[in-house]
Amino acid sequence: MSVEMACLGWHWFPYGYSLTVDDGDGRKVAPFPDKLGEIGRRAVADAYRDPDAGSAYRPDVALINWYDADARMGMHADRDERSTAPVVSLSLGETCVFRFGNISTRNRPWIDVELESGDLFVFGGRSRLAYHGVPKLLHGTGDPAIGISGGRYNLTIRQTGLAVPG
Repeated sequence: MSVEMACLGWHWFPYGYSLTVDDGDGRKVAPFPDKLGEIGRRAVADAYRDPDAGSAYRPDVALINWYDADARMGMHADRDERSTAPVVSLSLGETCVFRFGNISTRNRPWIDVELESGDLFVFGGRSRLAYHGVPKLLHGTGDPAIGISGGRYNLTIRQTGLAVPG
């Protein structure tokens, strides 16, 4: 993984989540915005063509990845959450090649899809645990009017299934 990351709601680190930022000072993670929850619920309802699926979706974390011109993300499966609720992914900036694979292995079969700025991708059900990655960005494809140049932001909205201690 060669991307930079920020988190809202929970701090993700490999194989787990924490309510504090992993920099040693005990600083709490910024809260998960209600507006992102609304976007996620609407996306799930639309993708599933089921308003009840959207209403049941309770995301509590957003991972924001910055891909500079040379960044990549290897094939991986999002299996650190206790919930198998859908992942909602929003792309902003340069178009990327998004490699969406199978649930068993990082190897083929997979399909490469170009995700452009503004594209929203929902993966749930059996596909929720599919391996996926970003092998490359397509340079010069971003719209300069949105203020992002030379890279791409990807925001994933997720439901961890974790309870806030308290």
